[in-house]
Amino acid sequence: MRKSEIESRIRQFIDQNFIFSEEDANLDGSTSLLDAGLVDSTGILELVTFLESDFAIQVADAEIVPENLDSIDAIVAYVAGKLGTAASVAA
Repeated sequence: MRKSEIESRIRQFIDQNFIFSEEDANLDGSTSLLDAGLVDSTGILELVTFLESDFAIQVADAEIVPENLDSIDAIVAYVAGKLGTAASVAA
């Protein structure tokens, strides 16, 4: 799976579940979802559930850290890594 497809699916989930205003609609990939107030601890659990079901990956408790889940860019990189090297090198 290409990174662009991973990003598209993640953005769609975030838009449908966490974006409530027009100003947040065009979220930059590097913006912290936590700092922007878009995602809280419950939202992280929703995000993890989505990633596990939509991408058929397992997210270990130790992997639920800001480095993996705090921005769209971080989530895309994390999922691409979980899916294997083919996804992480495909642009």
